[in-house]
Amino acid sequence: MKNYLRIILSSLLLIWATPSNAEFNFGVGLIVGQVESDGTETEGTAADTSDRTKSFEEAFVGADIFAEYVYNGYTLGVTYIPIEKDVGSGTRTDVSGDGNENDAGDRSASAELEDMYSIYTNIPFGGSGFYGLLAYNEVDVITSETLPTSTYGNISIDGYTVGVGYKSGNMKFEISHTDFDDFSISASTDADSSNSVAGDIDATTLRMTYGF
Repeated sequence: MKNYLRIILSSLLLIWATPSNAEFNFGVGLIVGQVESDGTETEGTAADTSDRTKSFEEAFVGADIFAEYVYNGYTLGVTYIPIEKDVGSGTRTDVSGDGNENDAGDRSASAELEDMYSIYTNIPFGGSGFYGLLAYNEVDVITSETLPTSTYGNISIDGYTVGVGYKSGNMKFEISHTDFDDFSISASTDADSSNSVAGDIDATTLRMTYGF
């Protein structure tokens, strides 16, 4: 929440400091893209662990709202994407082989991305209408699981975007790639357990916006 307040305050300062030949725009965007993720679950005790890895890939469609400050072709803006996108899931049944019945049972786990915020800049390539795109992002990873002896919490992760775009009138067209930071979540369980999940998420997107 503190980060979001900083974004809002920074945007207000930009508006107050806007020279007469600058613009302040707001608008909506349509996003089509693909999310790729790799996840690894580590379970067991500190003395005896096992890993299971799974990859996930899926297309998605979404929308966003944005506000931006434009001066001499350079743009600084903020975006909110009310996303709820699955990035992996799995189920299995374990049967204890060492007499520890706490390890046996049905297991299911899933994760999704929610509420993505971005700060971005557009750097023009001369007066051609083309520009480079750089962005810093923050998104929540929400986990949901049914496990015999442990649960995983939620986490916020950062990511960085690079891309190119073209502006024509009030319209923008962009293609970009976002690389989120690797993350790891430890289970809430017995003290001698080393259960955890780790993941890596990337996204490639096409975006079309209309500004007012």
